[in-house]
Amino acid sequence: MNAKPTGPIPADYAGQPMLQVAGRSAGDWAAAGTPLYLYDASAVQARIARFRAAMPERIALHYAIKANPLPSLIAAIAPQVDGIDVASAGEMDKALAPMDAAAVSFAGPGKRDAELDAAIRAGVTLNLESEGEAERALAIGERLGTTPRLAVRVNPDFELRGSGMKMGGRASPFGIDAARVPALVRRLIAAGAAWRGFHIYAGSQALSAEAVIETQAATIGLAARLADEAGALPPLVNLGGGFGIPYFPGDLPLDVEAVGAALAGELDRLDTQYAIELGRWLVGEAGIYLARVIDRKESQGETFVVVDGGLHHHLAATGNFGTVVRRNYPVAVAHRMQDAPEEVVTVVGPLCTPLDRLADRVALPRTQVGDLIAIFASGAYGASASPQGFLGHPPVREVLAGV
Repeated sequence: MNAKPTGPIPADYAGQPMLQVAGRSAGDWAAAGTPLYLYDASAVQARIARFRAAMPERIALHYAIKANPLPSLIAAIAPQVDGIDVASAGEMDKALAPMDAAAVSFAGPGKRDAELDAAIRAGVTLNLESEGEAERALAIGERLGTTPRLAVRVNPDFELRGSGMKMGGRASPFGIDAARVPALVRRLIAAGAAWRGFHIYAGSQALSAEAVIETQAATIGLAARLADEAGALPPLVNLGGGFGIPYFPGDLPLDVEAVGAALAGELDRLDTQYAIELGRWLVGEAGIYLARVIDRKESQGETFVVVDGGLHHHLAATGNFGTVVRRNYPVAVAHRMQDAPEEVVTVVGPLCTPLDRLADRVALPRTQVGDLIAIFASGAYGASASPQGFLGHPPVREVLAGV
């Protein structure tokens, strides 16, 4: 049987004969129980340092905690970034534990009045998604006697070319169509709100530096035009993110240094502060999902390796979260990282559904019951983006290593 290719193992771990994180083996980390998400704090810190070195000094860094809202991870990241972006009241509560409210922004359509109330009371910036939401926020601020901090999320008339998830250039539940933004900005200022600027997000999971550079230039141009039409300078322009990571065969890392060099030549088009919000790019390759082999079986010439974790913990690796064609994440036998492949197997979980397939017909060293299977690039949209209550299996453990 021909093996299907897998994505590239991140450079932090690719050369290891036996998987180690923060000086301890995967087997040591897994001794307290599997399945397990293991996050490498030093890998996250290195990503943040790389971003700082690559980007102009005027660019602030925000962490979008929807990528991974583990409280210990947020606490470790918060002192190293300039802000945190959230998308629910629950995320807001997590962000406010280690971060000052003035550095927290709240996006997402359908914010309930109770969420608007809580954000305004706390002093969090609301990224408004509609004129109706703006009017509700203004009314709540007036009732509370508190000046709300309000930014306008713009639905741009362009998209991030080649992005895995497009967020602009079409009708959208996210943000306000660009043509209507200047009037809303004038309304907010006239009402006495603390207008905090623009949030413009055109797409995510892009690996092409050329596409990111093109989109960032268009974003700054749009912000400058909207500011001119509104007659007001935005205090901050959040350029969104969109930085992708390699998951699948043939994926190449984003050249963030090229992105930063190009961005430096664009910033003077608008005399304001800028931010980039990143989630996946900061934490995605720093996470590893470990599951233990509990059975092997043969069926009509195909070998299945059954592990104790699966779709209920790692929906994305099974191809059921944001992908059209199922492709294999990077995968390895944790204690035999450099051994030659000896067999072609399909790695499946314990759930009673054919969708519970973590790796499809991959070439691995021969696996035995008790071995650990490692799925890399698992630090973003893992545990919190998966249906952990499905079929009543135990929840996954999450551990932050190196703190």
